[in-house]
Amino acid sequence: MKPKVDYTLYLCTDRGLMSTGTLEEAVEAALKGGTTLVQLREKDCSSREFYETALRVKAITDSYRVPLIINDRVDVALAVDAAGVHIGQSDLPASAVRRILGPDKILGVSTARLEEAVRAEKDGADYLGVGAMYATGTKANTRSVTMEELGRIRSAVSVPVVVIGGIGPKNAAEFRGRGIDGLAVVSSVIAQPDIEAAARNLKRIFLSGF
Repeated sequence: MKPKVDYTLYLCTDRGLMSTGTLEEAVEAALKGGTTLVQLREKDCSSREFYETALRVKAITDSYRVPLIINDRVDVALAVDAAGVHIGQSDLPASAVRRILGPDKILGVSTARLEEAVRAEKDGADYLGVGAMYATGTKANTRSVTMEELGRIRSAVSVPVVVIGGIGPKNAAEFRGRGIDGLAVVSSVIAQPDIEAAARNLKRIFLSGF
């Protein structure tokens, strides 16, 4: 059975940016601050290391009853029984990933254009990660998304939409009232000296507007 997901504050991990000594500490601090979904991103490690890291992180997210999403690696997601996987436009097609995952896992797809969003939903995506909304230093080769394009995407799909890319306390309130289901963040939480406080503050701004 597919888990019910709260997309309000979606943390994407990045070892190179975290302010803590270990990834596990960073994830737990973010969860204490109210993070509702965690995506584990591991670009520079072996499959074995990714698998072992995912097991450790999943033990933490499970203890907070928060779903764990694995970035790109369908095999790792299945091996650790994560809640699901998130893929980009250059990864396996969403339709193929859905066939591998089956019906009970969460599938997220990164999109930056209306036609990509519509296709992703048709191919079995459970939610869309739309961006980059603002300039970001955490990911190379991003494509910018205007508020107008975001609005068109939101109107065209029925699945949840999460915005990503340069989102922090100064602009989080911009997405209130636009039908957006959550903020996907990296450095605005995981790179802060007090990760727990940063997560709590960002979630408050998005939900209340101040």
